[in-house]
Amino acid sequence: MKQPNITYALQMTKGYLDGKIDSLTYGLDFPYEVESRYRKMVKENRMMAELIYDCLVEDGAFLYHDLSEEQFEVKIREQYELVDDVYRNLRQSSL
Repeated sequence: MKQPNITYALQMTKGYLDGKIDSLTYGLDFPYEVESRYRKMVKENRMMAELIYDCLVEDGAFLYHDLSEEQFEVKIREQYELVDDVYRNLRQSSL
């Protein structure tokens, strides 16, 4: 099953981690993008939508102003690895 909104959120985070998006843009735009797509994400996969919000928004992007740029990147990387691992496992189990 295609999950374009969940995929978009993960790709945006990966883009930040790969240096394609700066931390200010990610810290400000990512929560907006997730909020605007959240209902669609829930329809695609409720657990993944909640995990993305909890890990990458609340325990991630919302910390932009509280952490140094290096700390922020480390935090986002840790959270992304957790979310991406769950996503990959779910996709493999549905094959």
